[in-house]
Amino acid sequence: MNKQNTNLKPTQHPVATLKMIISMIIFGSIGFFSERTNLPSFELVFVRCACATLFLVACWLISGQFKTEKWSIKEVIQTLLCGFFLVFNWVFLFKSFEETSITVAISIYHLAPVLVLILGSIIYREKLTVISVSSIILCFLGTLLISNINMHTSFKELFSSGIIWAILAALFYAFTTLLGKGINNLSPYATTFLQTALGVVILLPFVSFDKFTFLSQGNWIAVIATGVIHTGIVYLLFFDSLRFLSTKLISILVFLDPGVAILLDTMFTGFRPTIIQVLGMIFIFGGMILTLFKSRKTLSSKEKLVNNPEM
Repeated sequence: MNKQNTNLKPTQHPVATLKMIISMIIFGSIGFFSERTNLPSFELVFVRCACATLFLVACWLISGQFKTEKWSIKEVIQTLLCGFFLVFNWVFLFKSFEETSITVAISIYHLAPVLVLILGSIIYREKLTVISVSSIILCFLGTLLISNINMHTSFKELFSSGIIWAILAALFYAFTTLLGKGINNLSPYATTFLQTALGVVILLPFVSFDKFTFLSQGNWIAVIATGVIHTGIVYLLFFDSLRFLSTKLISILVFLDPGVAILLDTMFTGFRPTIIQVLGMIFIFGGMILTLFKSRKTLSSKEKLVNNPEM
């Protein structure tokens, strides 16, 4: 990366924005694939980490990036800590799917962008504008509408054990995002490899390998796809873009996840959204467009300054 691009502020990197968008679109289909793996949460996360680790090592060696890595103890520790939160974010999310409805779990899980925005504004001292806050609120309300959570949802339902797992997943996702932003020297290959390899080591004592003996060919296809595509490729793109994007933009783009999930439900399972859910999707994509439009204006102004340094 050249020096000129390094000096650009986070929200002004269009390639990173595209990578984040692609990763979120792919990740939006993970529920569709995970249901077809026929594996419990610990076993599913373990196989995701194992497949992703092998995939990333191959990419790392083929690209030759391992020869130019800039290792530092501080970043390795930060990467491993980030990996710890990432792995258990997956475990808690799949665990919440097991103990409560996916609709409620996904809704609570998408508190994560709000947590990222709040924590990020404190840690990285990123200024919150009216447009940024409005966009986050609009997207969050849209997620609630899609998930059918309303004033009639009982207190018992909200605070069941499944909800607790979903809240923990959201919190750990927020920590993953914020810690990932501080990793600047390690390549995305090294970053993601260290984290998925850590996941294999952490989860190994908890895995019941008997669960894998009853999988069909279709189950194995879904398992491998979940490991290589939804873990290896997605998080390679994810961590390669994090360091160049602001927490405000990240907080918006992650809402592509539920949008894609709704579309897949409609196309492949015969699900038909209600008027309220359609309104929720409009809110979500409206909030993203609002923030992306603002980011593009900022980018154009910055590019003029970079191309004309005497201004």
